[in-house]
Amino acid sequence: MTHTTVGWHVELEFTEDDQHTRAVAMVRLPDGSEVRAHGQASRHRVDSRQPRVGEEVAGARALNELAMRLLTKAHDEIDAASGRTSHPIHV
Repeated sequence: MTHTTVGWHVELEFTEDDQHTRAVAMVRLPDGSEVRAHGQASRHRVDSRQPRVGEEVAGARALNELAMRLLTKAHDEIDAASGRTSHPIHV
């Protein structure tokens, strides 16, 4: 039987203008640290305005960067605990 011992809540916030959507993703970890990342989407001037699509693209890019930052953080913590340089963590 699996038990949940910890949960993470990821927050996404968006800002938009006529042609750009920007996203900020943030997660607070159980140790109190925060990891933040950004993403952006641009609408070509001839495309119709679809804010939801811009949010999806910018949000996905921010979440992708957030994932990479978390992998880097984990890698750095492994190195610090072991006292050596470990192999890179790949997606």
